[in-house]
Amino acid sequence: MVAAEPAASPDPARERFERCFREHYADVLAFALRRLADRGAAEDVAAETFAVAWRRRAQLPVEARPWLFGVARRVLTNQRRSTRRRWHLEQRLASESGAAIPASDPGEALERRSSFAAAFRQLREGEREVLSLIAWEGLTPRQAAAVLGCSYAAFRVRFHRARRKLEKQIAAAGHSPGSGQAAAPIPSEEAR
Repeated sequence: MVAAEPAASPDPARERFERCFREHYADVLAFALRRLADRGAAEDVAAETFAVAWRRRAQLPVEARPWLFGVARRVLTNQRRSTRRRWHLEQRLASESGAAIPASDPGEALERRSSFAAAFRQLREGEREVLSLIAWEGLTPRQAAAVLGCSYAAFRVRFHRARRKLEKQIAAAGHSPGSGQAAAPIPSEEAR
């Protein structure tokens, strides 16, 4: 007679993490993809986000999605900082060696054709992030405030200002809803 193996003791934190991963991986990957042109880099951001979630699995909040977006945002910020440092190093090395600096990505030229994209890029990074959390990620203002680590009232003010600034830039470019080319819809604050 073979002795039965003892049943593995249930680990509620592990189960909560696994459920969180199943429910939110696609959302975190989409969050990263909307901010990065490279799918591989976006997958790296999602992986690093869930690595942080794994390390903190015992403290995962009940409403994990906004928390995960906040972690992904910090991962992206660190990644951008690293990319910027690498770019500056490449520029310095290229200038010291006399090598030509590579041309910009042709995809960027296509993106510039859209008046909305141009106006959106003119916003400060923080303004873009505020609008993106509502329009792209579908978060409520309260959830977006949690992602950014600010109060609900502060988020509403930031959202209102960013939305108005974007509308003005689109109008200044000559593309308003009445000019034949519809501007991209911007969610109202009240809709959330």
